[in-house]
Amino acid sequence: MFDSLITHISHYISPSSEALTTLTSRLTEITVAKGRCLLQPGTYIKHEYFVIKGCLKAYYLDDKGHRHIIQFAIENWWVGDFDAFYNQVPSSLYIEAIEDAHLLAINYDDLEKVFDQAPVFERYFRKLVTGSFISLRKRLMFAMGKSTADHYQEFCKKYPNIEDRVPNYDIANYLGVSPESLSRVRRKLKTLKVS
Repeated sequence: MFDSLITHISHYISPSSEALTTLTSRLTEITVAKGRCLLQPGTYIKHEYFVIKGCLKAYYLDDKGHRHIIQFAIENWWVGDFDAFYNQVPSSLYIEAIEDAHLLAINYDDLEKVFDQAPVFERYFRKLVTGSFISLRKRLMFAMGKSTADHYQEFCKKYPNIEDRVPNYDIANYLGVSPESLSRVRRKLKTLKVS
């Protein structure tokens, strides 16, 4: 049950077996069916989630009711409303399962205990947050100065094979382009690969 998480952790830190037990003993397995929401706005967030299997999307609705996807979460990704979780304020996001999802959840209070008892995990989560910040910055820079094709190719590197798992309109939403523009880019890139 914990193999994929332990493998993921080992890419960032080398915790002792005791430290791993401190973490894994506080994790809970949950499942979310395709189309169901794991999280909705206005709720207080008690957990963060590690994706063992499945695909989810995190999004918010603007004042006009338009959806804006800010993250996809696939295997070996953490997902949640990090602002709401760490600041203990109501969520502003929806997190919805695009596929049936199998997750590991950790409670806020339990995570704080893990940090106290196995401080090596503070380093692990710091590295994850730093990576997320850098990724967000790159995404913003791509959105401001790169073509849709460049932006899409960067997206495919970040989320390998996700284009087979996520509807075109969701990917277009995430990239901030129309589904028609994305379809044209995908056709053009496919033509270039064949040539």
